[in-house]
Amino acid sequence: MRAAQLQLPVFDEITKNLAQLENYIQKAAAQQADLVTAGEMFSCPYETLNFPKYAEKEGGRTYQALSDLARRYGVYLSAGSVPELSEDGKVYNTAYVFDRQGRKIAKHRKMHLFDIQVEGGQCFKESDTLTAGDRVTVFDTEFGKMGLCICYDFRFPELARLMVQQGARVILVPAAFNMTTGPAHWEIMFRCRALDNQVYVLGTSPSRDEGPGYTTWGHSLLVSPWGQVLAEAQEKPAMLINDLDLTQVDQIRSQLPLLAHRRLDLYELREKER
Repeated sequence: MRAAQLQLPVFDEITKNLAQLENYIQKAAAQQADLVTAGEMFSCPYETLNFPKYAEKEGGRTYQALSDLARRYGVYLSAGSVPELSEDGKVYNTAYVFDRQGRKIAKHRKMHLFDIQVEGGQCFKESDTLTAGDRVTVFDTEFGKMGLCICYDFRFPELARLMVQQGARVILVPAAFNMTTGPAHWEIMFRCRALDNQVYVLGTSPSRDEGPGYTTWGHSLLVSPWGQVLAEAQEKPAMLINDLDLTQVDQIRSQLPLLAHRRLDLYELREKER
């Protein structure tokens, strides 16, 4: 599977963000990409007050544009995340995935809201305007099952393991770490989740904007099931294109059978029924 990770700047205008996204998808498709990923909140500046302003219902303008891009260029499109307005008026940080025909095959609402206050560093409170999701998200593709979560979700190892227990061999993570958490935790977190679960992990971020407001770390990366960083961008706009050999997942799990060696007679992890 050939994957293209798009690390793009985010503009104030949704139409400009969509036009930029199409330009890069066109380039990725020309290089035979099967899967294209984008960053967290690719369609609006990452500020809590912006989320309700930019929020659209599923099936709205942005949703339709993303579906059309996937169909037109014949790619799986993991369209970062966007602010979603639910029927009951709540706003979610939502990631959609579309198949090559433009059909929605996955939807994940961010489960863990980013409410932090680091002394001398970042302060942010998503819960001021966002509502938390409540579903573990795994979906089927022609390449096998994939998992999907958003940024802060991936800090919780239980979620990654639940996706793997449901069959995920690749985990997609649109994210937007900042200048406090990025240098400290970005790479080590992705490497740990990949090697603990023996999966490919794709972390895709917006590029860095040094202006006022939230400043993203960038550094989109691809990590192998062995925990090796196979590719990493810097802070500027970039497109990473890499081939993922999914037989490596099976080989590594066979040679170092971590998942098979779990003591399920002593402990277990399961998703609660709702």
